Amino acid sequence: MTLVKSRNKVIFGCLGGVAEYFGWDPTIVRVAYVLLSILSAAFPGILVYLILFILMPSADKGV
Repeated sequence: MTLVKSRNKVIFGCLGGVAEYFGWDPTIVRVAYVLLSILSAAFPGILVYLILFILMPSADKGV
């Protein structure tokens, strides 16, 4: 199993892909991400999400 963007996506599928990779509930991962982003003044969370968006391959590209 490889880490790819999920088809179960809200914005770009990055957090859904992380949740699928670890076998976690995507909603829990998304809520935890939002809480951590708010508690860390939002900028680091946005930066991490953008890095994931750029580096993670799409599930649609035959991975």
